[in-house]
Amino acid sequence: MPFRAISPLLGPVKWDGKSMVKASKSASKSRKNESNSAKSKSLLSSKLNKIIQGDSIEVMNALPEKSVDVIFADPPYNMQLKDTLARPDNSKVDGVHDAWDKFSSFSAYDEFTYRWLEAARRVLKDSGTIWVIGSYHNIFRVGTALQNLEYWVLNDVIWRKTNPMPNFRGTRFTNAHETLIWAAKSADKGGYTFNYDAMKAMNEDKQMRSDWNLPICSGHERLKSGDKKAHATQKPESLLYRVLMSSTKPGDVVLDPFFGTGTTGAVAKKLGRNYIGIEREKDYIKVARERIAKISELDSEALGYTESKRSAPRVPFGTIVERGMITPGTTLYGAGRRHAARVRTDGTLIAGSGKGSIHQVGASVQGAPACNGWTFWHIETKGQLVPIDMFRQQVRAEMH
Repeated sequence: MPFRAISPLLGPVKWDGKSMVKASKSASKSRKNESNSAKSKSLLSSKLNKIIQGDSIEVMNALPEKSVDVIFADPPYNMQLKDTLARPDNSKVDGVHDAWDKFSSFSAYDEFTYRWLEAARRVLKDSGTIWVIGSYHNIFRVGTALQNLEYWVLNDVIWRKTNPMPNFRGTRFTNAHETLIWAAKSADKGGYTFNYDAMKAMNEDKQMRSDWNLPICSGHERLKSGDKKAHATQKPESLLYRVLMSSTKPGDVVLDPFFGTGTTGAVAKKLGRNYIGIEREKDYIKVARERIAKISELDSEALGYTESKRSAPRVPFGTIVERGMITPGTTLYGAGRRHAARVRTDGTLIAGSGKGSIHQVGASVQGAPACNGWTFWHIETKGQLVPIDMFRQQVRAEMH
């Protein structure tokens, strides 16, 4: 028998048996989704800061969907090396001859590339990004696959090696760089992390460019297994440091599906990020675990960095006024006291006949098209002019 319920928005609502069954199913579905979400979080938590031995595609397909913030991938380059390389003194060059870098054809390599990139796309959060590094042997094929799978390329970064291996045969230019492709999940997936201000701070207050001059892995950083390299293509920590500092935040989850000897995990631990490593070769896993275990974690103060102004919480000037940090009637000054305005009760300013926000009045008194009122206006404290932005930063600090 139908009954009537009162909805505060819709008034009387008539319920019959079908409606009740539908509502029951909806509630059941909601509970199931919550249960699945809890299971996914539990599964992800069990994989954090661990190296999983296995096939990268199979392992990624077993991870929860949309669960990682950033992927750094250093896939096989498919270098097609056939002959042994020798230096002018006839000593052997320790190149890449491992089985994992060999594919029967370009088609086989392309199929492998599409499969792992599809698996990576599934586990990447909508707001996440992926980095893929390669050389001229493979990066153009990887880039094509990324775009065909609807990833959105944000940058191609040139890693210019300051100490590249010479071209011993003298038959072509010395290969002195590798390319990193940085991409979002798709063109309409915004909200990805880019720590612009931190990168600028690292670069002596200049914008960080997309050409990076960094040395290859050598000396004490090069891991050895006996008298040989532990891994033929070990990347320098400085490269991963820049990658993770630019595109992640402390606590983010970084996935490396071709973990090797653990450079990604080592840098992630140093920077307070979580990592998930996937690697087939048990010898590499052993080296990586020993390496990462030696790294000490930083405290919260040391993990601090220059956060992007765009990501900082918005603080209206009215908040400063209503909290009594600057009271109505206070006179604000431009630099050098060339301009002045008084604060009104609603957080607007008045200067002569001009009225409006701190930004509008700041632009008006200068005859400028725009103005950042937070940095333009100052308050007098003990005979000194102090930017009103000091109060905004104080409020933001309290929000954290």
